[in-house]
Amino acid sequence: MTVLIVDAANVVGSVPDGWWKDRRGAAERLRDRLAARSGDEEIILVVEGSARDVASVPGVRVDSAPGSGDDLIVELAAGYAGQDCVVVTADRELRERVQALGARCAGPRTVRPVD
Repeated sequence: MTVLIVDAANVVGSVPDGWWKDRRGAAERLRDRLAARSGDEEIILVVEGSARDVASVPGVRVDSAPGSGDDLIVELAAGYAGQDCVVVTADRELRERVQALGARCAGPRTVRPVD
């Protein structure tokens, strides 16, 4: 089974649609979009800052970062070493960190197509 770890702040921030006015609401919309696509993958949405109160739903586990979302994503990717793990982010530094652990990376459009 593929594990999909999604960098919520990076994915939400990839489209200038007013997300900054309601970061929590934007993260919830992303979570719901991910839940609609869930199937043979485990989906983990990593949230931080004002989106920390976003709850998990069937098909999407939401993990709130107590500090840096990137650090939590690296920790999660390390926990899935040896498994098929894909991190969704456009953050170059984060990509390098998780690829060093064996994770694959995909861009935000993988889970959030431009409308």
